[in-house]
Amino acid sequence: MSNLKVMILCGRSPRHLYVANSLCSASNPVAIVQEVGSQLTAKKVFKLLRPDNFFRKVWRWLRDRKRYVGGGEAKFFFGSTEGKLDRQDLVVEVPHINHPDVVALADKLQPDVVAVFGTSLIRGDLLNKGRLGIVNLHGGLSPHYRGADCSFWALYNQEPDQVGCTLHYIAPGIDTGDLIAHISPEVHEGDDELTLFWRAVQDSAEVYAQFFDRVERGEKVGQPQTDKGSLYQVKDRGLKHEQQLEKLLRNGLLQGVNLPLRVKWFVKDV
Repeated sequence: MSNLKVMILCGRSPRHLYVANSLCSASNPVAIVQEVGSQLTAKKVFKLLRPDNFFRKVWRWLRDRKRYVGGGEAKFFFGSTEGKLDRQDLVVEVPHINHPDVVALADKLQPDVVAVFGTSLIRGDLLNKGRLGIVNLHGGLSPHYRGADCSFWALYNQEPDQVGCTLHYIAPGIDTGDLIAHISPEVHEGDDELTLFWRAVQDSAEVYAQFFDRVERGEKVGQPQTDKGSLYQVKDRGLKHEQQLEKLLRNGLLQGVNLPLRVKWFVKDV
């Protein structure tokens, strides 16, 4: 267990709670900051109400309700036990992650590391908090898969070996900071997008915890990303893409595939 003071910024889904619990167990947590809403502006409301955006968001909401029916994610990460944070006493709720209160809290607590998973894009002064940096767990292998739904796109592109997560330092931009580790889960015949994504997150929680020990020992981790790769946005994924992936899986995309867990650390050249 590391003695580093860690301030955790996370979402509220079972996967976010699972990772936050792992980080709490592996460090000296000082706060768990959760977003309870998004910052709505007139510009955002106008954009949301545009017919193309509105119907796409409604379709995505309906699709996700169907995909997550039955509490599959909570069962995957917590089994038969209740999915909740172990350190409820540390929870601070904010309307959005870049709220001035979050910056003020970081200034007050002076964490060694700000650890992020499952929040909206970090901007502004918050980027500079954390004595040893601000770190994010991204659900894709950067730089080749940046942005949203990266497990889906790796399968859609018929690259099951590219499903995984990236631990990286946060820099301005989307998933562009120095790489710390790539975590690629086991991949087997019969897997699907959600199972692979959840497995990658589960494996990444352990790697995230190991990162604290490495940094505390003085190990220099982190290498710049060498190219821009591909950026996928929520709006890129439509019904035709869903149908194409379903067809690929039915036709044997993962037939005979048996990949082990793979973890690659990016250590700085001395």
